[in-house]
Amino acid sequence: MSTKKIILICIGIIVLAIVVTSFIFMSEPTAQKEGATREMAMLVNVTEAEEGNFAPLLVATGTVEPVEDVIISARVGGEVVRRAPAFVPGGFVKKGEVLLQIDPADYRNNLELRQSELLQAQTELDVEMGRQEVAQQDLELVGGQTLTQQEKSLVLRQPQLNAVRARIKAAQAAVDQARLDLDRSTIRAPFDAHIITQNVTTGSQVAPGEDLGRIVGTEQYRVILSLPVSRLRWLTFPDSEHKKGSPVQIRNTAAWPPDTYRTGYLASQVGALDNQTRQARILVEVPDPLAQDTAAGKPELIIGTFVETLVEGNEISNVVRLNRDYLRDNNKVWVMMDGKLSIKEVEVLLTDNQYAYISKGLQGGEKIITTNLSTVAEGIALRTEKDTTAQKKGSEKDSIE
Repeated sequence: MSTKKIILICIGIIVLAIVVTSFIFMSEPTAQKEGATREMAMLVNVTEAEEGNFAPLLVATGTVEPVEDVIISARVGGEVVRRAPAFVPGGFVKKGEVLLQIDPADYRNNLELRQSELLQAQTELDVEMGRQEVAQQDLELVGGQTLTQQEKSLVLRQPQLNAVRARIKAAQAAVDQARLDLDRSTIRAPFDAHIITQNVTTGSQVAPGEDLGRIVGTEQYRVILSLPVSRLRWLTFPDSEHKKGSPVQIRNTAAWPPDTYRTGYLASQVGALDNQTRQARILVEVPDPLAQDTAAGKPELIIGTFVETLVEGNEISNVVRLNRDYLRDNNKVWVMMDGKLSIKEVEVLLTDNQYAYISKGLQGGEKIITTNLSTVAEGIALRTEKDTTAQKKGSEKDSIE
């Protein structure tokens, strides 16, 4: 082989190597760059922001108390001769039902005595009226022109008549008091009630003012809640006794099954802040607390129970509602825009147990990032599972073509 051919072969090998090397360097970097871009875009989950009118549910805690709570006491003394079977702790009684009967014999006798005194005074009045007629006739016979008005009054026995009338009034008052004492010897329930304590029974000797037991009304209980003062403007209180305030869900998570609650209604505000928490106190009334009538089948409320409540606030118009977990640093929201992270500052009008209600800085339909990011910077590349799936389908289509 000649030297010239060897040189040509070497040159050809060198040219071929240059061409192959150039092809490798021109094709590989492009593939690596695209892969790196895909790898750098962080995978996130997003949800759309809701815009509209919403009623918030404000969380508060409180204690169950009776609306009507009475210590039954004796107005007259004596021996208890009868106790109603229902007058025991846990019993129920209707309005006007007899709870205890104090021995009425002495009070009945006293009433008869006072009635006889009244009858005697009325008899004295009849006698005195007869004497008045006689005195009037005597005055007409002797003539009374020279007598003064005071002298005429004495002649006509006016002082004696006034004294008899006064005795009648006193006797009538004594009869009324005796009848009242007799009535008070029978102790009745002032309202439909649940018996909490019973301190006396048949044979007990009681004195006026003595504590006989405690009863509470069964028509309504109330829950006293504590709320920040700033939340009061979102609540509706009734302006008359015939209207209801905002509805309230009352839950006892320690004792009731999940998703079980009682419904109450805002009644009024207590006109003073709590001394310790400096929060406003509001009253919630719960009808039929012992589930005896309209709330049959619901759990009973127990006095003194600590409960959780959800108070339905007034509707908020034209706001964006967002799960409060997606609110960052109290007033920032991470939004995905054109495949990049946008950090937006927002104005939060109100937050409840689940949502934040945003009045400025966010629009309905924007993609809110729900993933907690390790790196947070304006403009970093993002992708969703949907974007990744679309890219894979596109790559597979290009490969087939």
